[in-house]
Amino acid sequence: MAIAQSAAAVSSAARASRPRPTRAAPRRIAASASSLDRVFLRGWQAVGHIWQVKNPNDYFTGSRLGNVEFVICRDANGELHAFHNVCRHHASLLACGSGQKTCFQCPYHGWTYGLDGVLLKATRISGIKNFNKNDFGLIPIKVATWGPFVLAKFDSGFSQETADNTVGDEWLGSASDLLSRNGIDTSLPHIYRREYIIECNWKVFCDNYLDGGYHVPYAHGTLASGLQLQSYETHTYERVSVQRCESVQAEQNDFDRLGTKAIYAFVYPNFMINRYGPWMDTNLVVPLDATRCKVIFDYFLDKSLTDDQNFIESSLKDSEQVQMEDIALCKGVQRGLESPAYSVGRYAPSVEMAMHHFHCLLHANLSGDCNYIA
Repeated sequence: MAIAQSAAAVSSAARASRPRPTRAAPRRIAASASSLDRVFLRGWQAVGHIWQVKNPNDYFTGSRLGNVEFVICRDANGELHAFHNVCRHHASLLACGSGQKTCFQCPYHGWTYGLDGVLLKATRISGIKNFNKNDFGLIPIKVATWGPFVLAKFDSGFSQETADNTVGDEWLGSASDLLSRNGIDTSLPHIYRREYIIECNWKVFCDNYLDGGYHVPYAHGTLASGLQLQSYETHTYERVSVQRCESVQAEQNDFDRLGTKAIYAFVYPNFMINRYGPWMDTNLVVPLDATRCKVIFDYFLDKSLTDDQNFIESSLKDSEQVQMEDIALCKGVQRGLESPAYSVGRYAPSVEMAMHHFHCLLHANLSGDCNYIA
């Protein structure tokens, strides 16, 4: 059930075991392998989109999460698979990038696997004892799709079963229907990808996204002129927060990227879905180390406009301006966090509800409080 107020509005008993309404510096949480595992390797995680594996034999390798390397592929029969991207012989990575393959051949010693993970060929093993090739297939990862997104579940053992019928409820909880009804679906083809390496902790980038439009009038003048900022509202769900804002009506014949309303959905821990006008874009934030992250932007557009190159180029240019402004902010915050002058801040209760919600979920993961549900 949606919660239309700050996540801070919880019972006094529950509040005692959760973070106080102050904002500690994100660098205080160590980016150790164990903490990354607790945050990123539990439950469904967005790892890509369906257009990357649209056809049989398509594959892509995902961005490394902690120590996990993985590959997503569609076999010759159209079945979707995910595997740890590691050869079972000598631990070499198997695939890189994206494209089409009929098999995965290890670049080190030539061991070869089908796109269903079966070991097809093990080179120069004559004389080996107690070897059963059925025991040396690729280690599977649970995979599913929801709308246009490909999801992986890294904590589910060796199960290869897909769960497309239930993944929406598991991944998005009670926000699933809301997002489906607001145009987040498979109708928009993918048209463009940008990747940024940003000199800030991954949580700094997420915080910037989740401040309820607080920074927009100060940092994004052009964007702010197209939004009715007084209409901003925030709702929080189990692992999702949704920010909404109405747009200023464009003049007739004007270039209109934003449409009449925008919805900004954050899916914990690191995925953002932005739906506005004819556009949808997504942001996937991947930690690189304590002070750097990679952010992958994917852009999807209404089919009726995919041939309008002027509109596409103008839209992407405007989007790039916003990203550059946000990157400058995040780099500045990271430098400030490393200063001895900063230790704890405060939440602005009328706007930073989604940020507080994110911090509560993060705190629950890192402290082992598995019972926390917003």
